Amino acid sequence: MKALSISNLKKEYQGGVQALKGINLQVDEGDFFALLGPNGAGKSTTIGVISSLVTKTSGQVKILDIDIDENHSLAKKKLGVVGQEVNFNQFEKVGDIIRNQAGYYGLGFRKSKENAKYYMKKLDIWDKRNEQARKLSGGMKRRVMVAKALVNNPELLILDEPTAGVDIELRRSLWDFLTEINNNGTSIILTTHYLEEAERLCRNIAIIDSGEIVENTSMQELLTRLEEETFIFDLVKPINELPDVNEFEVVLENPRRIKVTLAKDQGLNTVFKKLSEFGIEISSMRNETGRLEELFLELVEPTLKEKEQ
Repeated sequence: MKALSISNLKKEYQGGVQALKGINLQVDEGDFFALLGPNGAGKSTTIGVISSLVTKTSGQVKILDIDIDENHSLAKKKLGVVGQEVNFNQFEKVGDIIRNQAGYYGLGFRKSKENAKYYMKKLDIWDKRNEQARKLSGGMKRRVMVAKALVNNPELLILDEPTAGVDIELRRSLWDFLTEINNNGTSIILTTHYLEEAERLCRNIAIIDSGEIVENTSMQELLTRLEEETFIFDLVKPINELPDVNEFEVVLENPRRIKVTLAKDQGLNTVFKKLSEFGIEISSMRNETGRLEELFLELVEPTLKEKEQ
């Protein structure tokens, strides 16, 4: 079963503007899926159609094999959406906002209260349950929106820029929470401008540009297209200068950190062997962030240049 199935989806606005030009998209049940694209590419329109906030021109959308036109109510019960904008009454108490949302899905009082408590505790807003939402920080309001979207235990969760404008600590705590619920079976579709976020969390990816899907593959496959890759090495002992290395590009960022860039056909064993010859010991290593950003720009840059002309 597919968590989401989109077939030949089109949306044309008044004046002939084509926001979606017949896109096709399949998201497997249990997947953590990235839907990326530049501003105005059609991401929000697609999410609007899925969540029934935007009326499509033509095409078919199914959520867990349920056609949103044929059984709208049941399809919506399977879905949770965290939008970009705050979408609750900020003069209500936090606990009431989340419990009331559960009631809209037909959950009884006891179950609504139980689910609201569970998600408020998971998202660290339980102690804010009796405060007016308007008094919360921007990051806390994002947490309320996530709890509100999950209170009906949806099988498919769509997150539209969930960490926009929040601090690093909150962003990482949300990453951990989203990974946890995905591991427990919730299918997740993420849109974000933080490409590091998509690279870290998502297994599969589609890139939309000018209303068309220009890439649809696994994250792993897409990243293998890089012609070169950069790694950060933390060193056991500090060094003041780099050895003479011709096999690969190496930069001394500080006495305890070097940056190494390898061509696609070069292996890490070459790096380890060469550094070992010069007595340089490595304590840890990681990919430099920005790999997905390079590929993303390659895919959408031609269209962006056309728009500028």
